[in-house]
Amino acid sequence: MDLPDESSVADERSGKWTFLTGHGHVLVEIARSPQARMRDISTAVGLTERTVQAIVADLERAGYLTRTRAGRRNLYTVTSGSLFRHPQQDGHRVGPFLALLAEAEDKTTATGLAPDAD
Repeated sequence: MDLPDESSVADERSGKWTFLTGHGHVLVEIARSPQARMRDISTAVGLTERTVQAIVADLERAGYLTRTRAGRRNLYTVTSGSLFRHPQQDGHRVGPFLALLAEAEDKTTATGLAPDAD
C-alpha cells in the first residue's frame, strides 16, 4: 500500500483538500459544458491544459466519455451509465451524481446566490 507523501498530508491538514479528484472535477465540467474547450475546462477546474488533456484521455479510455469531432472542435458525451471505480460505490452509476452537481450549479447560476453552506 502506498503512503501519501508529506506534501499531500500537509495539504489535507491545512484545509487545501477537496472532495473530488481532478478527474471528478473535469468530468463534472464536461457534463455541464460538453462543447467546452480544454482551455475553458482548465480555467473552470483550476488545472493546466496539459493536465486536463491527460485526464480527458484517461476518462475516454475508461469509457466515462466519448469524443466526437464537429468541424474543428471536439464535443464530449458523458456515459452516464458508467459505474464508479471505488469498491465503496460498487454498483452506483456516475450519471445521477453528475446530474446532482449540474443541477446545483444551475440553481446557483439562475438565482445569482451562493449555495447554502450547511
